[in-house]
Amino acid sequence: MAPLPAAGHEYVLTLTCPEAPGIVFAVSRFVMTQGGNISASQQFDDRLTDTFFMRVQFRAEGVTAESLRQDFGAIASQFAMAWQLHDLHTPTRTLIMVSRFGHCLNDLLFRTGTGTLNLEIPGIVSNHRDFEAVADASGIPFFHVPVTAETKPEAEARLLELVDSLDVDLVVLARYMQVLSNELCGKLEGRAINIHHSFLPSFKGAKPYHQAHTRGVKLIGATAHYVTSDLDEGPIIEQDVARVDHSLDPADMTAAGRDVEAQVLARAIRWHSEHRVLLDRNRTVVFR
Repeated sequence: MAPLPAAGHEYVLTLTCPEAPGIVFAVSRFVMTQGGNISASQQFDDRLTDTFFMRVQFRAEGVTAESLRQDFGAIASQFAMAWQLHDLHTPTRTLIMVSRFGHCLNDLLFRTGTGTLNLEIPGIVSNHRDFEAVADASGIPFFHVPVTAETKPEAEARLLELVDSLDVDLVVLARYMQVLSNELCGKLEGRAINIHHSFLPSFKGAKPYHQAHTRGVKLIGATAHYVTSDLDEGPIIEQDVARVDHSLDPADMTAAGRDVEAQVLARAIRWHSEHRVLLDRNRTVVFR
């Protein structure tokens, strides 16, 4: 794995705007005038909507993310851009939510601990205490927020309080088995990722792998998507499958499915944290 770039030396600019001549030239000239050198550049023109998407990664000495943002403002206004500029070294502060299945949680903790994911995890939230010891062993604060039909508003208020107080950039539902309210989904729009145990919308609800086994499926999969008020129908970031056959019982199929879930979620989080995912209405543009 390549070492992380030095803080303040490598930046990522992402932008979305109406298609127009001169966008790439203007961005390239901006980087040059800042004394920068482009190390990666990707773009996509959605001809169905005349919308342009771009991700530019560049090195620049003697500047800061804040000064770059100030200087880029005029160009952004000229092309009506929705844009962001980030220091690539800065870790994404990620709040992980989990219930009683810990495979995704453990995978994310391992990948973060080994530097595969550039995350900083200020807390783990759960409606159960099953993984409190895991959090303690990792030196991460654990927040037990029980949820019932009667206490759901208070529990969600507590979650938002943690998001604010811990300065959270991203919320990950790592098999957190509670449906978030429309209001909470709206407040977390674009910064909450869920992992779903199928190629959506197949096999929703309880025991998905048992449902798949009953139907005799030959492929099982997982979908990572942004959380929206449309249950399990937010913009998809990543999907993958594993081939199965008649020799697998439901437990074997569950184990295979959990491996896929962990890998798909990790890739989605990595791409989000590296600012490779741009929203295109109810879809995503992912610059891998």
